[in-house]
Amino acid sequence: MNRLIQLFLGGVLVFIAAFPVIAAYFNLPALPSPNKYGDVVMDRTATVHGQKAVVFSHWSHRSRFTCRVCHFELNFDFVAGQTDITAEDLEYGEYCGACHDGERAFGITKKNCSKCHTGPDVDRSKPFMALQDKLSRLPYREYGNQINWVMAQQQGLIEPKYSIFRPEEKPLPFSRNLVLNAEWNWVPPAVFNHTTHTAWLDCANCHPQIFNVKKKTTKHFRMEYILEKKFCGVCHFAVALPIDDCVTCHPDMRNH
Repeated sequence: MNRLIQLFLGGVLVFIAAFPVIAAYFNLPALPSPNKYGDVVMDRTATVHGQKAVVFSHWSHRSRFTCRVCHFELNFDFVAGQTDITAEDLEYGEYCGACHDGERAFGITKKNCSKCHTGPDVDRSKPFMALQDKLSRLPYREYGNQINWVMAQQQGLIEPKYSIFRPEEKPLPFSRNLVLNAEWNWVPPAVFNHTTHTAWLDCANCHPQIFNVKKKTTKHFRMEYILEKKFCGVCHFAVALPIDDCVTCHPDMRNH
């Protein structure tokens, strides 16, 4: 018998039991430990030139900068390995070099190479614990880094920069929620909150490359494609809130 059909016991849908079954049905990837969630290995040319790969930790930057800074102002592609970065670029203040100038953050010097070129097997549990101690007042979340970054920003507990070039720049006020009906009639709709996302991202991060601007014109918007790192999966597969947290996107699941 199909595992999903087992959810209908005596004609009653048991949502609490559905969560692990849904996870198994979609074959959600295993999550790394909180101190490794969101880490991105950058290795276009490092190992080729005899250097260790760079491991970029999102959690070590997130309390200070919004996603928009790197993925809009500094032109980092969302897909790891797609941005052609050279040491010369960094020295001229591009990409990482925009902040790592020796003033805002440690500079691009030979003695600092090992701080970023750590290789993927580096143990980052101690610096993560230090961050947790420093930011222990931040709200807890079960998944990802176990920190609710969105709530922390909304409560003013962290103040990540929206722009490093124009301090006066503010998010575009757009509070409309989009209700996206699921294909299964027993799954509550997903609700997309623009305000939550525009606080961290620029409109151009999503539109029109990932999502068509016109409502209901993005085709094939299904979970199986999100798991292929398309649509919401571009961010929510391995960096932003993981898709394991069903109720954040499908809030009415809390009522069952």
